[in-house]
Amino acid sequence: MKRITLLISLITMIGSMSAQPAKQITLEDIWAKGTFSPRGIQNIRSMQDGEHYCVLTRTGIEKFSYKTGESEGMVCSFGGPAMAKKAKPLPPIEDYEFSADEQKILLSSGFEPIYRHSGVSDYYIYNVADGSFTKISNEGKQRLTTLSPDGTKVAYVRDNNLFYMDLDSQKEHQITTDGRMNAIINGTTDWVYEEEFAITQGFYWSPDSKRIAYYRFDESRVREFTMQTWGGLYPENYNYKYPKAGEDNSVVDIYIYSLEKGTAMRLETGSENDQYLPRMQWTKDPNVLAFMRMNRLQNRMELLTANATTGKIRPLYTEEDKAYVEVPDTWRFLADGKLFLITSERDGYNHIYLYDMDGQLIRQITSGNFDVVNICGIDEKSQKIYFRSHESGAINTDLYAIDFKGKKKECLNYDAKDKQNDGYGADGIRDGKYILGSYNATFSNGCKYYICTFSSANCAPRYTLHDSKGKLVKVLQDNVALQQRLAEYGRERKEFGTLKTDEGVELNYYIIKPADFDSTKQYPLFFYVYGGPGNQQVTNAYGWSDYNWFRMLAQKGYVVACFDGRGTGGRGAEWKKMTYRNLGHYECIDAIAAAKWFGRKPWIDETRIGIFGWSFGGYLSSLCILKGNDVFKSAIAVAPVTTWRYYDNIYTERFLQRPQDNPDGYDNNSPINFADRLKGNYLLVHGTGDDNVHFQNALDLVTALEKADKQFEMRVYPNKNHSIYGGNTRLNLYKLMTDFIERKL
Repeated sequence: MKRITLLISLITMIGSMSAQPAKQITLEDIWAKGTFSPRGIQNIRSMQDGEHYCVLTRTGIEKFSYKTGESEGMVCSFGGPAMAKKAKPLPPIEDYEFSADEQKILLSSGFEPIYRHSGVSDYYIYNVADGSFTKISNEGKQRLTTLSPDGTKVAYVRDNNLFYMDLDSQKEHQITTDGRMNAIINGTTDWVYEEEFAITQGFYWSPDSKRIAYYRFDESRVREFTMQTWGGLYPENYNYKYPKAGEDNSVVDIYIYSLEKGTAMRLETGSENDQYLPRMQWTKDPNVLAFMRMNRLQNRMELLTANATTGKIRPLYTEEDKAYVEVPDTWRFLADGKLFLITSERDGYNHIYLYDMDGQLIRQITSGNFDVVNICGIDEKSQKIYFRSHESGAINTDLYAIDFKGKKKECLNYDAKDKQNDGYGADGIRDGKYILGSYNATFSNGCKYYICTFSSANCAPRYTLHDSKGKLVKVLQDNVALQQRLAEYGRERKEFGTLKTDEGVELNYYIIKPADFDSTKQYPLFFYVYGGPGNQQVTNAYGWSDYNWFRMLAQKGYVVACFDGRGTGGRGAEWKKMTYRNLGHYECIDAIAAAKWFGRKPWIDETRIGIFGWSFGGYLSSLCILKGNDVFKSAIAVAPVTTWRYYDNIYTERFLQRPQDNPDGYDNNSPINFADRLKGNYLLVHGTGDDNVHFQNALDLVTALEKADKQFEMRVYPNKNHSIYGGNTRLNLYKLMTDFIERKL
């Protein structure tokens, strides 16, 4: 009842505040003070009993009851005497992992990044029984340290080699010896696998802890890219392997190492070296490893199994597509050893399929004109799958349960009639039954409970604890204080809609108007775009950085809009893959059409339309002000690709094939080739330390613009990577962009 009263009071309070003068949002609020940052729950881990979970706090690892949501004390205190004695001082603990018997905890701290998704850390073992605390190695920081299933060992990567250590004896065993920077990588992945296949873990313990399967990357024939780092008397060069479109890749092999024999066996993964092995995992049988193989153009994907004793390879599953096959969001081998689940777009939408271990389809479990986003829980005992999908529309992400037979489907979204949810349904209710927004869930071991994370476009994240049927156990964090703060800073909010272009293409969009919007006046329009394949920006979910910057711009008298054009996600494979071999073509057409559609509104000044994007969005905003020079007055491009010839081969060839196969697809929509069309105001921003979209992209566009005698503005951030952050950098960047908008739009 107290919670209901609080939320009803909040609604009343927000209503009364709407009549009060709103506070003005500042860039310091967004990027320095954290005024709009939500509170969350960090590193949730279910315990083996399925009745308790742990979270990471600043002071330790705290244990909670799923049944009540109440704390049951600290499992590990970071201020304990054992830790204080061993680490002086101990850096903040960043992650943790329990052993299977939960008597040991692997802790990591002192993370130092290598690239955007990888880095090295110090690792420690905490013994729950006696409180002892031991650093794993004094030979330098490691990568990817992982406990064996039996909890007696850890494996890790250091200096491109793979090691394991027996925890009782503290004896380190070196599995590989040939690791070398920019040559051979063991146990982890190269730059392009990390960036485009989202994989850095390159080794896996067998279920019985007797073997380790690992990747070996031979980068010898991959060309190096050089970035200069600035700040010293002389700049230094940083060289790393980066395979651009059409260029050679690493040769990748899979090995299985036997701890008992001390030997490694290389698997015969195929005669074609120019291929990808983007995933592997052990099946429930400790003698059977499964791995994924894709051809260079990524339009054929196979699952294969390997006998860990003989090395014999057996095909399990094959999928082909006229465009490309996505790496499955889920491929999960079930505990009975007889079945596996996989997601696929083979019927035109991403759905869940059940197969047996002979590769025979048992059934398609989900179906319909909607995409499954991912599987977030599998209750094998009750034969139930919990998944997220776009069933209520591409902008929403719903939470569902379904049985293995594809029946008894249940929606687990918040019930709109439940008073506990008052204050969270302001963004639209489907059929008067469910609150729409973005749902995610972290399940207990055995799926008896789950912790749900919910947000909507104008509602800060809410964390709630539920039983398996969706019944609320406890609200863990509702961010009511942040919701109140949002109300104090004005009534500018996202509104969703659809527009139809002159070609008859229907696009989803959102719009943020000034709080005192007057339809008899005219406003400048500022577009935000991304537009890359499968990406979505028009989502009914809370975004606390750009969202509040857009609200700030609305307070200054701008209308802000965003759309998802052809090629984006959430609307099936045909919609997403229609940009195949022609990146930028339809995306630019749709952006220009959307700008014209808004420009015809009597309350938009069609002579003052601007556009902004980052990365692929920077590419698209650049292309738009060149090809749409009669529509867009101003554009901001941050870290843009300016020619796909300069980008990495896994991403680029997936959508364009190789340059030698499809040269027009690379050149017909390169901003460099349209530099002479610039008429409006253009701001180009790039970091010199961008290992992803190289600074080379910006410099070649600058050369083309100068050759065409075009004036533009540019800001360079020395040594900053693709995300351009650290210190006051983001604040500086957004001050720059805000000033440009106010001067040029």
